[in-house]
Amino acid sequence: MDVQRSLVDRFDEDDYLPRLADAVGAAREAGLPVLHVVIGFRPGHPEVSPRNKVFGAVAGSGWFTEGDPGAEIHPGVAPRPGEAVVTKRCVSAFPGSDLDLVLRTGGIDHLVLTCIATSGVVLSTVCRAADLDHRLTVLADGCRDGDPEVHDVLTRKAFPRQADVLSVAEWTKSLDADRS
Repeated sequence: MDVQRSLVDRFDEDDYLPRLADAVGAAREAGLPVLHVVIGFRPGHPEVSPRNKVFGAVAGSGWFTEGDPGAEIHPGVAPRPGEAVVTKRCVSAFPGSDLDLVLRTGGIDHLVLTCIATSGVVLSTVCRAADLDHRLTVLADGCRDGDPEVHDVLTRKAFPRQADVLSVAEWTKSLDADRS
């Protein structure tokens, strides 16, 4: 979720995208559906309230609108033909998007989440998905946050109440074990 150029560029870590690409590749190899969730707005940002502390600053800027190169999914994990791209207009992946419809029609009830940012899209999506009775796995090192301490608290203490929290390596190894 939100692995878009302008967000990826905020982090200096050279190993994040290759690790994320490994997770996406493992999911594809295992035949699991890969969904991409992105932030996207109409020109002029009519979906953004000035009261919204997260997105209020982008209103009227052209950010995350069609044609904004920073809104593109990073090529390191770009969708393949047939992979759904869900556009969200809120912090969570659920409200304001068709994610629930895509999941229900695809018979998907177990979500494996990776993202930028842990304290934003992952936190709000985990809460909503758990309320919708989805099984959840959060790949801790497949998520990034501007505040490493917040990331650590969420992945070690908060998310385990609603999700399995694994590393990318642990998760891909579990996929290999399932295929054996």
